[in-house]
Amino acid sequence: MKITLKRFLKYVLLLGLAAVLLWLAFRKVDWGEFWTILGDCNYWWILATMVLQAVITLMRGNRWRIMMRPLSKEISRHESYDAYAVCYLANMALPRSGEVVRCGMIASTGKATFEGTLGTVVIERTWDLLCIVLAVLPLFFVGRFRDFLVEKMFAPAAESMPFSWFWLGVIVLAVLVALFFVLRAFRHRIAATKAGAALIRFWKGLVEGFKAGFRMERKWAFFGYTLLIWVSYWLCCLWTIYAFPGTESLTGLDALFLMVVGSLGWVVPVQGGFGAYHFLVTMTLVPIYGFAESTGLAFATISHESQIVQMLVCGLVAWASWAICHRKNKKQPTQQI
Repeated sequence: MKITLKRFLKYVLLLGLAAVLLWLAFRKVDWGEFWTILGDCNYWWILATMVLQAVITLMRGNRWRIMMRPLSKEISRHESYDAYAVCYLANMALPRSGEVVRCGMIASTGKATFEGTLGTVVIERTWDLLCIVLAVLPLFFVGRFRDFLVEKMFAPAAESMPFSWFWLGVIVLAVLVALFFVLRAFRHRIAATKAGAALIRFWKGLVEGFKAGFRMERKWAFFGYTLLIWVSYWLCCLWTIYAFPGTESLTGLDALFLMVVGSLGWVVPVQGGFGAYHFLVTMTLVPIYGFAESTGLAFATISHESQIVQMLVCGLVAWASWAICHRKNKKQPTQQI
């Protein structure tokens, strides 16, 4: 990717945002207690999560290969995995650059176009977003998350309202209906604006990405990989809980909640999720679970840094593997006609 002044300033700005979030997360930490907690962790469980994260990258590469089959059936598992592992490595340098890098790597083989591979990213992101939404739904019905919402948010709000929840529901429904008719009546004017056009493109992309999952040649393999990937993410959170001292009261449902929060931490556009992941996970563990701030930060740190180490190792190995294979392909003599 060509380095321009705009990209450089964007890099510096996002790096500054990561630094601010890290400072906000660690500003009140008790460092003595922090290092003691890290020293008491069972690192065999952490090693298991790192191995499983590497397997997740392999599954993501295979799933991506299935999505690229309409473009080319010649793309190998080795190529899709290497490109995906390097994608994570690129995101540590510049957020959101990984998708461009991995699509460019596949396009450089001549087996698929860059535009075509970039289109598969939309499908992938749509289904990952759907999985996160589905993971959130059980949290509203059972567990500490529901209790936190009821006790800390809904109950105080209900007590302060001059009318009942029934009338609040009626008002919200009326507003939604009115908003629907307003958007429908002025849809052409809204579509003519830059923000409106972008929102419509985003929505259409989600709809098309969802439909594309059912039109795939190997759709059941795609759905199977998607399920395995997100179950594995949940297992990583659960195993981190097992590794951590003082989290015996946490359950599989809590691991599901932490998986969702951690996913949001990676979505924030900062290098490698630094700062954003630590801040969001800590701000979850402290008020909802009653953890001390040092304990929450230690949990977020061990969870995040183990993923970073795994991404660095797998990414660098994949980068070297790609370079070696690409060099071998270039050195193959052309057949004389």
